[in-house]
Amino acid sequence: MVSDHPASPAREALATAVARTGLSPEQREETEVLRRLARALEPGQRSVEDETYRHVLCLVRRKKWVSRLLDKTRRSGRIWITREEIEDACATVEDPQADDQALERALAPVAQARLRSYGATPRAAFDSVQADLVDTGRVPSPAQTDLLLMAVAVAFGLSADDPFLTITRQEESRRQDAVSKIETAGRRLREQEEGQLRAWEESLVPFSEVPRLLHCSGREALRWIAENRLPVARKVSEPGGRERWEFDPQTLVALRGKLNEWRRGGRPEEGGHPGRGGAGQPAPDMGRKVANAVIARVAALDRYAAHFRTARALQRRITLVTGPTNSGKSYTALNALAQAESGLALAPLRLLAHEFREALASRGVEASLSTGEERLIVPGSRHLAATVEMCPYYSPVDVAVIDEAQMLFDTDRGAAWTAAIMGVPARHLYVLGAPDCIPMVRRIAELCGDPLDEISLERKSPLRAASQPVRLADLGPGDALIAFSRREVLDLRAALMQHGKRVAVVYGALSPEVRRAEAQRFNSGQADILVATDAIGMGLNLSIKRVVFASLKKYDGRQTRDLTVQEVKQIGGRAGRFGKHETGVVAVLAGAGSPHFVRRQLEADPEQPDDLRPFVQPDVDIVKAVATEIGSQSLYGVLSRIHRAVLRKDDPNYRLSDMEQAFAIASALEGVDALDLPTRWAYAMCPVDDRDNGIRRLVGWAADHAAGRRVLPPGTGRLPPAERAGREELERAEKRHKRLVAWRWLALRFPEFYPDREEAEDTTRRLNDWIESVLRQQSRARQTQKF
Repeated sequence: MVSDHPASPAREALATAVARTGLSPEQREETEVLRRLARALEPGQRSVEDETYRHVLCLVRRKKWVSRLLDKTRRSGRIWITREEIEDACATVEDPQADDQALERALAPVAQARLRSYGATPRAAFDSVQADLVDTGRVPSPAQTDLLLMAVAVAFGLSADDPFLTITRQEESRRQDAVSKIETAGRRLREQEEGQLRAWEESLVPFSEVPRLLHCSGREALRWIAENRLPVARKVSEPGGRERWEFDPQTLVALRGKLNEWRRGGRPEEGGHPGRGGAGQPAPDMGRKVANAVIARVAALDRYAAHFRTARALQRRITLVTGPTNSGKSYTALNALAQAESGLALAPLRLLAHEFREALASRGVEASLSTGEERLIVPGSRHLAATVEMCPYYSPVDVAVIDEAQMLFDTDRGAAWTAAIMGVPARHLYVLGAPDCIPMVRRIAELCGDPLDEISLERKSPLRAASQPVRLADLGPGDALIAFSRREVLDLRAALMQHGKRVAVVYGALSPEVRRAEAQRFNSGQADILVATDAIGMGLNLSIKRVVFASLKKYDGRQTRDLTVQEVKQIGGRAGRFGKHETGVVAVLAGAGSPHFVRRQLEADPEQPDDLRPFVQPDVDIVKAVATEIGSQSLYGVLSRIHRAVLRKDDPNYRLSDMEQAFAIASALEGVDALDLPTRWAYAMCPVDDRDNGIRRLVGWAADHAAGRRVLPPGTGRLPPAERAGREELERAEKRHKRLVAWRWLALRFPEFYPDREEAEDTTRRLNDWIESVLRQQSRARQTQKF
């Protein structure tokens, strides 16, 4: 602390410097100036050089300059200029009295160099900067886009009449017009779909009107409804558990001619097409007014198991293998799979699909690979390792393995596990999972009519809860510190590196390749500590001695809540890998919660789920069947009818999966012409993250596809030297990787319009290598300064 006594060396040095230079610090700057002058003074000195004083003033004023420039660039529409660029520019300013013009002059070369680093050509740089802006949620306006275009031209030394400017302006104008037309057309079509459906629903009549419209008694009407002759158009739940039935008057009037036959005792025709009306006769052509009951019969989600005809034609047997982490669930199943003449291994993650393939190879069996973004076909192989969503439903095999069956309870992906377990065409199916999944798998086996054997395994090594919290500084080799967000992981990484620890990290935004590389650094001892999210709960062979929770709460997308019994067991169970550590220990970081909570969750019995109805969702065949029935090629309209009609909320067997993102994509695609329904459905299933404008980007790609244009793969953008990269650059690279995942996913389905797969794969490798290089940096290079 610097003394304010007039005789203090720093105070005397300040007075002398002010007298010589005429530069006085502002009142709010004085304390910081004195502190820096005190550090600059050698013992016994009572003055500093004028140059040193000016430098100190610049250091103190730098934060204010950064704020001024940041505000000025935002007000002028230059939203692509980052705070880091501005800080770098202000660091070059040596005049303490610099005005806005001087700051702008300092910024210009830094900003131009940054723009040039985004691509080898002006167009590549322009496209890359725009993509980064969209990733961060800042969609530039037409005026901002033109400012960026001119800035790129200046950065690359182009003249005002260069063709690049003219051509790009024309293309951007066409693109913006196309986006505007897509959005306008989409709104109109959605309103039209919703208006037609609303009008139909408003035209429905209650049961009390049925006898009048049919010229029958109420008793007859009830009997014919029970016999499935009269379709109930809509069932509406009311308070008290009651249900109101509504009917389409046009349907009722069209059925009057059947009444005499029904009264004579004629029975409904058996085995009719699921889209047909009462008595096996075609339902009246009502266009948009097709009854919800008819839609439900066409979709048949209440009879979902029957949808998988190949599986139902086989004499299947299911073996359910459950146990905690480190109980060896996959060993027996993989041995049976390797010994079978044909087989299939289904994993929740691309990383685990690769591990299944490697496990088969170690047993002397070559397997092909199929994930959402890659295919690897081994000629002559009769085994396949795949992600669950890529399950082949029409090619029978002898043995199949489905891992992580507790994912059945996941609202987003649970339907994929339901479909795989019900539909995989295997004579012997091994289902692996935590004990929590037992009642759900039993229910699915019952719905399929398949016999079920159960095997319960125990941990191979003991697991115990620590009695005391663990301080951050006491973490050491073999420890895994668990947080529940990317930001927390990186904060903890930085804190541990300040303690001199070597750190590896794993979190959801990292690619499987980078996760595996980080896991290898930890397992090999190149990193002492692993800091990870619950992404380590599935996959990744990790040699962890102790799991330490940095928090006992997590945000699950809806609320912040305590960790469940299954989460503590699944994550904590990674400690004490058999053959590496005799005992696994589960602890909590000091200040993050109580060790008693961890012990209680570890010792608790599996939580009983409130709802044992498996999640289901339509596939492309169901979507096409419903579209044919209602006479529409609008995916938004089809999904709206499915959402309203296919499953009652009290259906005893199934519940509809969360299809919020599919709805959002279908809605956004409404204004894109010339895409057929199956193509729209494929786009709706594409893995994008709308937190970085993924749906907007997807619609742009779809518009190019519809127009017959090639969709170019995303690039790496600007990748600074790994040792200089900060969190902002790392996050941008992770988002570019997600962009490439979506592009490669579509390239497998539409190679004609996404043709440059090799380039995309090379770009993906470069991004992965760069991200891994950044994570390997154990400390950011800091510029040492005396002051």
